[in-house]
Amino acid sequence: MNYLWGGMLIAGIVYGVITGNIQGITDAVISSSKEAVTLGISMLGIVAFWTGLMEVADEAGIISGMTKAIAPIMHFLFPNIPKQHKALDSLSTNFVANILGLGWAATPAGLRAMADLQELERERGNREYTGNQSVRSASDEMCVFLVMNISSLQLIPVNIIAYRSQYGSANPAAVIAPAIVATFFSTVVAVIYCKVIVAKTK
Repeated sequence: MNYLWGGMLIAGIVYGVITGNIQGITDAVISSSKEAVTLGISMLGIVAFWTGLMEVADEAGIISGMTKAIAPIMHFLFPNIPKQHKALDSLSTNFVANILGLGWAATPAGLRAMADLQELERERGNREYTGNQSVRSASDEMCVFLVMNISSLQLIPVNIIAYRSQYGSANPAAVIAPAIVATFFSTVVAVIYCKVIVAKTK
């Protein structure tokens, strides 16, 4: 990605020099920098609000209730994880946060989930996950988790609604129905793909 963005930036500057539009490049840099800072400050409040709301829901037992509700789904997706293993809790919390559209709040749970899955591999005696050496491959559960995380079903796409609101959309929440449909089908495809691929590796 660094090479991609760097190449695009250099190409834009070179094109501006060739066409004699240096002033346009300068204006674009200044305006884009200002817009990035403004957007960052605006999104900071939204991130703080939804992350705090997630903590309140967790303390109120709402998150734990939802994680218990999706337990059968988690066992279907990760049949080889022991039912009482802590990895299931962090995985479930991440899934719930993503379903609610709280992508920012889902990140800490996702990091914990990967750490717990790595610990699970140590418990299984996988030598690649012992010690401090870097791990060059991911377990089946890690791969399934990543695919499901990317395709995640979202009931309320908070991020997109926030961006649309920031840029002056007349109806920021209009994306809810299309987002539910799109992420539902992406999740179904992801589940089928994971099951097929994992079955082939056995």
